[in-house]
Amino acid sequence: MSTGAILPSKLTQFALGAQNRFGGIMVVAGVLAVVGLAAPHEILQKSFYAAAAALAVLCMMLFGLVGVHVKRQKATLATLSDFIDKDAVPSFLAQADGAILSSNQAARTRFQAQASDTLAGALDRTVADPAGILFRLQARADTEGFAQEELVTRKGHIRVGVNKPGSDTYVWRVEDVVVAATQHDGPVLPMILVGRNNAILYMNDPARDLVGGRVTSLDRLFRTMPVQSGAVCDIQGVEGVTQVLVSELAAGVGRKALYLLPPGPPSVRDDEWNVFENLPVPLLKVGADGQVQAFNLMASNLIGVALERDVHLSDLMEGLGRSITDWLTETLAGRATQHTEFLRLKRIDKEVFVQVTLNRISESGDPTLIAVLSDATELKSLEAQFVQSQKMQAIGQLAGGVAHDFNNLLTAISGHCDLLLLRHDQGDPDFSDLVQINQNANRAAALVGQLLAFSRKQTLRPETLDMRDTLADLTHLLNRLVGEKVTLTLTHDPVLLPIRADKRQLEQVLMNLVVNARDAMPNGGEIRIETQCIRLKAPLNRDRVTVPVGEYVTVHVSDDGIGIPSDKLQKVFEPFFTTKRTGEGTGLGLSTAYGIVKQTGAYIFVDSTVGVGTRFTLYFPVLEHRKSEPVAKRIETKKPTGKHGDGVILLVEDEAPVRAFASRALRLRGYTVLEADSAEAALKTLEDETLNVDVFVTDVVMPGMDGPSWVREALKDRPDVRVVFVSGYAEDSFGEAQMKIPNSVFLPKPFSLNDLTDTVHEQLH
Repeated sequence: MSTGAILPSKLTQFALGAQNRFGGIMVVAGVLAVVGLAAPHEILQKSFYAAAAALAVLCMMLFGLVGVHVKRQKATLATLSDFIDKDAVPSFLAQADGAILSSNQAARTRFQAQASDTLAGALDRTVADPAGILFRLQARADTEGFAQEELVTRKGHIRVGVNKPGSDTYVWRVEDVVVAATQHDGPVLPMILVGRNNAILYMNDPARDLVGGRVTSLDRLFRTMPVQSGAVCDIQGVEGVTQVLVSELAAGVGRKALYLLPPGPPSVRDDEWNVFENLPVPLLKVGADGQVQAFNLMASNLIGVALERDVHLSDLMEGLGRSITDWLTETLAGRATQHTEFLRLKRIDKEVFVQVTLNRISESGDPTLIAVLSDATELKSLEAQFVQSQKMQAIGQLAGGVAHDFNNLLTAISGHCDLLLLRHDQGDPDFSDLVQINQNANRAAALVGQLLAFSRKQTLRPETLDMRDTLADLTHLLNRLVGEKVTLTLTHDPVLLPIRADKRQLEQVLMNLVVNARDAMPNGGEIRIETQCIRLKAPLNRDRVTVPVGEYVTVHVSDDGIGIPSDKLQKVFEPFFTTKRTGEGTGLGLSTAYGIVKQTGAYIFVDSTVGVGTRFTLYFPVLEHRKSEPVAKRIETKKPTGKHGDGVILLVEDEAPVRAFASRALRLRGYTVLEADSAEAALKTLEDETLNVDVFVTDVVMPGMDGPSWVREALKDRPDVRVVFVSGYAEDSFGEAQMKIPNSVFLPKPFSLNDLTDTVHEQLH
């Protein structure tokens, strides 16, 4: 494949082909001239002569152009051939069809046994399926101009690269890749490269010498599977069963490199430890007392400056669940059931988790431990995120369930309090006590609302809002909350688009943030509330949340307070987490704000620097349908004045105290009330076809059949009956089911006597 032999042959073939085609054209011109001689008329003769002359001139011009093209192509290819000929890496100059135009001396020396006119033929004995690999790389080079790929061969790693300098010309380079384990001056370690399915892709020479040849899969090499990093395993070596200490390193693309280390002789002296100094695996030698006796460079880089000789292992890392000293003692005594533990390093600059595997050896008759370390920070971070999400979900479910039960209790308490208030006027000595009971029941209902807000199960009443108007209405109350030492400053974007949210809940979020900012500045300061309308042109990724592209109204609440430490910053939205002293806070404020914001479809983030201040940022999506009719302000309407008591009510409630209050309240208004403690009992009552029922008042969540299910069944025979659903859960939890039931309304618990009777009256009229 010499440079001077291959290059002219290809161009000669091209030139000969062109000459053959031009020769055909000249033959046609000659035929036209002969036909012209035989033509009977002079005009026809001249026509044939002209055509023949034109073809002859065209043929000569084309022949000249071909000659110029061949010369230029030859010069270009000669330049490229001279360029690659000076390259020490095997290089080829080839056409699009893979035909080799030229090759350098390194390529001719490396692939002389595979002499071929095509690149696929030259690489046929080096890589498997060379045609597919070359086609894939050439296709990428056609679009990007360059492509390369690392391949595992029988003799090691190679990197195949291709450049496209011309329209139909490609420069290929086949370069050996030096394995990382052979790049240091220390001893070359036995190393095998393993793929996804435990197939051995590559073995270096020390590994081949250890095993006694090429092995294709792990199960043929290791006597027990699976192979665990940091453990001593038995392999089938050239001299029989051999023990090795396995260390695993990620090699990318689903591959891993397994280093087969010596398991440690019966005695490991300090001078022998120097052999391990440059190994690409963090190693520690730990004495029976837990003191570090030796370590290598990789261990020092992983653990940090605190790693020194005679430092106790517990001073470097802390156990997750049990004492490190107990673990060391059990391992030395041979009683440890688990030799691998995940531990947290005591580094002050960053959080690092390590997987530590202990191996017991003997040194001069005394037991010693060799610890193999690997960085497990990413794994533990993912695990912590998963556990946190599971914990928050569980707390949310618990909060929703507790809120439901409390709402039933509060309904009974406040309801019976209303019944007592009907029999006492303001001059009665018991009237003030009843008012206190009623007010505290309402406060308890507000606390339950916070629990529902955290679990995102409270009922929202969204409306179209202008953030400037909302803050303007709230400014007076906020100024009273911050006190005299703190200054409240509001800054608005001049063009602020509308959003959709529950105004009452949004005000609660803002008040919680302002109160926290005030408490962070005991000596006074400034709280800044800034609104801005922004457009995200790219998704915003932070705190494991992605804010999609679009328009948002942002609200920034900033203070100059003491700040939040970084280790507590990720916990501020957790329920019952607070840095305040006992009695100063419940720890539900920020978790409530978080739940409201998330249920609204918005986002909340926090940034803080200790000693500088804290900044909360809220992103509210801009209302898309801006031309929709604005929500009218709530106008206090007169309660229904029609007469009560002209209807039959079927009351279905599984909680006896709530059912007792509701039935008494409705009977006091003159209604006829039929009671049922379950959905099945209600359907049994309705089997009487002569019974006339005007309204169903039913709980939503009950043992057995739930409220919407039995109502749908009952409406098949009584389609005109109206329905009032009551529940301690949010309306959203069964909103779809309610929407499918005609003439139905929702009444959340806890409700008062007037709330219940007025709702029933409105349904009847």
